[in-house]
Amino acid sequence: MASKQSNQLVTLYKGWIAALGDNPEMPLDELRAMFEHWGDVTAEPRGVDYIETDAAGIPALWAVPKGCAQDRVLLCSHGGGYVTGSMYTHRKVYGHLAKTVGCRALIVHYGRAPENPHPGPVNDMAKVYGWLLDQGITPEHIALTGDSAGGALAITTLLQLRKLGLPLPAATMPLSPWLDMDGAGTTFETNKQRDVLVSREIIQSMAATFLGENGDRHHPLANPLHAELRGLPPAYIQVGSYETLLDDSRNLAEALRRADGEVKLEVYPEMQHVFHFLAGVAPEADEAIGKLAAWVRPRLGLH
Repeated sequence: MASKQSNQLVTLYKGWIAALGDNPEMPLDELRAMFEHWGDVTAEPRGVDYIETDAAGIPALWAVPKGCAQDRVLLCSHGGGYVTGSMYTHRKVYGHLAKTVGCRALIVHYGRAPENPHPGPVNDMAKVYGWLLDQGITPEHIALTGDSAGGALAITTLLQLRKLGLPLPAATMPLSPWLDMDGAGTTFETNKQRDVLVSREIIQSMAATFLGENGDRHHPLANPLHAELRGLPPAYIQVGSYETLLDDSRNLAEALRRADGEVKLEVYPEMQHVFHFLAGVAPEADEAIGKLAAWVRPRLGLH
């Protein structure tokens, strides 16, 4: 049974859907301002410093826990359908993860659509990864993570790095990833009454903004379910059982297994989209972050 504390995310999401219902033509700046409150449900991790930086021309935010390993980095891609969300909305949740792992996190403020449509975001992520290598961080000391659209970037960035001939990082951790631009998963129907935020209509609208009306919804750097996934680093996927995007996680895990990849999929009962935002508030989020940290630490050479 879901904890009482997890209702805070349900309340936030219901408020957003009500606001969109009242104003279906909500201007982009208002939509983005609304999503800037995503991190309101996350507790301050404490003992974490935040430092803004310019990473090869792309804004980014370091989350630096006190006494952490400076030479290990979580490269984080925020969610928000490639249209909303920012390094600020995700500051605290990735601060919690960095603190639990014991290393720095770099949250990338990649260019969002429509100003920076596909493949802009994945190019930005690959550019920041190259910048990290230039700073002297070695590939085996980097792990990718991201949520929702950022969860897709936690896979597509690997594909772009491979294309560019760059060495791949140690691991990747997609959280509630959004991959399918068509919204074709069966869980869009089976979880329709359970997921309080993500609907097929929202997905298709954001996909159109991200790709352009006539964009290729099956482009492997937009939907990695259509990509060659062989040779990617180990992946740990977490998702809530109430999510309409549950099938995206299941299908990604299956595709990685078919490509002989090492993959772990964990489905959290009764949890909503990116329930990790409840870090420091709900036990489910803290448990999930603890498991991510325990899994990735040895892969980064942390003991």
